[in-house]
Amino acid sequence: MKYYLTCLFFVLLNNTVLAEPYKVGDLIVDSPYARSTPPLASVGGGFMTIINNGSEDDTLISGETTFSEAFEIHEVSMADGVMKMAELDGGLLVPAGETVELKPGSYHLMFVTLTEQLKPEERRKATLVFKKAGEVEVEFVVRDILKMNHSE
Repeated sequence: MKYYLTCLFFVLLNNTVLAEPYKVGDLIVDSPYARSTPPLASVGGGFMTIINNGSEDDTLISGETTFSEAFEIHEVSMADGVMKMAELDGGLLVPAGETVELKPGSYHLMFVTLTEQLKPEERRKATLVFKKAGEVEVEFVVRDILKMNHSE
């Protein structure tokens, strides 16, 4: 009996720490997280995996948060040995039957003009807007930037 109670405890603990996947239409938004920010930071970053199980492409076109004044979708690219970051004007394409990962050094979300600091272990709400699937509310788990692997 003690064994089963211990297992149950760890299952419940695990569920409170990890972000849940969110479904909207044929899309699954998995493991949304944000990096913690220092006090008075004006921007923050958001990351996740988007899986399109449908037969049609969709596009992440915008979003809104409870903790920033603006929400932008960005891409990082290399040109002549220089890393550049730019907002994606038409949004982020999520091709049919494929997975798109938003991660550091690649596609990501920018939370611009933060209204408050993002602190480790917090959960922050946002709404993602897809061209076809529509809106879905998600929670970003804030990860401690000082404890993250920055070698990627």
